[in-house]
Amino acid sequence: MDIRITKTTAPKAKPADESKLGFGKITTDHMFLMNYDEGQGWHDARIVPYGPIELDPTAMCLHYGQADFEGMKAYRTAEGKIQLFRPMENMKRLNLSNDRLCIPAIDEEFGVKAVKTLVEVDADWVPHNVGTSLYIRPFIFAVDPLLGVHPAKHLIFCIVCSPVGAYYASGLAPVKIYVEPKYVRAVTGGTGFTKAAANYAISLKAQEVASKQGYEQVLWLDGVHRKYIDEVGAMNVFFVVDGEVITPSLDRGSILGGITRKSCIEVLRDKGYKVTERDISIDELEEAFDEGKFDEAFGTGTAAVISPIGELKYGDKVMPLTGGKIGPVSQMLYDTLTGIQWGKLEDKFNWIEPVSDQYRI
Repeated sequence: MDIRITKTTAPKAKPADESKLGFGKITTDHMFLMNYDEGQGWHDARIVPYGPIELDPTAMCLHYGQADFEGMKAYRTAEGKIQLFRPMENMKRLNLSNDRLCIPAIDEEFGVKAVKTLVEVDADWVPHNVGTSLYIRPFIFAVDPLLGVHPAKHLIFCIVCSPVGAYYASGLAPVKIYVEPKYVRAVTGGTGFTKAAANYAISLKAQEVASKQGYEQVLWLDGVHRKYIDEVGAMNVFFVVDGEVITPSLDRGSILGGITRKSCIEVLRDKGYKVTERDISIDELEEAFDEGKFDEAFGTGTAAVISPIGELKYGDKVMPLTGGKIGPVSQMLYDTLTGIQWGKLEDKFNWIEPVSDQYRI
């Protein structure tokens, strides 16, 4: 399928100071759109000036939440080349979400092509400063104008972009995590393994509770036994216990299969670390902490890459970690992944996909 391109006649002013980008506050000049209509399939792929999308008040996405999304980034190397990190993995995961939410699958190779084409059109928006990138948000939502609960017959696939700095204003400073004892994010058989939009609405109440106690993120427990670790609100999570790197298994179906998570596991095993994917309970972590064997913890995700955890709070128990500094495993992973993403290190895993070589500083 060809992509029709209509460029803006009124380009926005680009950020004057890339050190103050923040995260998700600015959008680029253009967006990708493609429609789905039953009987016709996905069609009319186009890049148009960024702007509002008109919806009927009864559009099904507004009432029944049939919507999902992805998150990925484009990086500018020191030589000025622009590249993506494992984009096909994002498209495969988008289709995994699509299947669970009864959204028609997209052609994964075409999805990557759409991302590349949009980034090429808005290449001047890919920031230059160290640690900055162009965040890319593909998403799909149902637009049938009907108050009835059934799989949509009409949808829109959209991609927007945003130049960003660090996800957390504190950068790599360890974050404080609140272990949620009451609310549940996901259960086996639900949508926890997808990037369904509703998953994030469900997480807001616990995030509000944690924030009032001075904690940046929530660590979710499983929805059945209420003791096994699932994930942090916007990240997968790893624990270093007595030299072993442990991350919750994806087998229960309540945890998102993170692409950064997957990449971290591959890097760790390549470097000779013992990595185990298994159920790990909050009680086991408490015991390891009491015995002095809880060495380190960190979150992983596209937005923050690596987010070191400096403190866990579960009930009345507070567990400070690594003396308020980033741990050695977290630092190694951050340096390795960002080194590959920004072209500073050899891509021995073949994860990088170039967008174009023609854009120079």
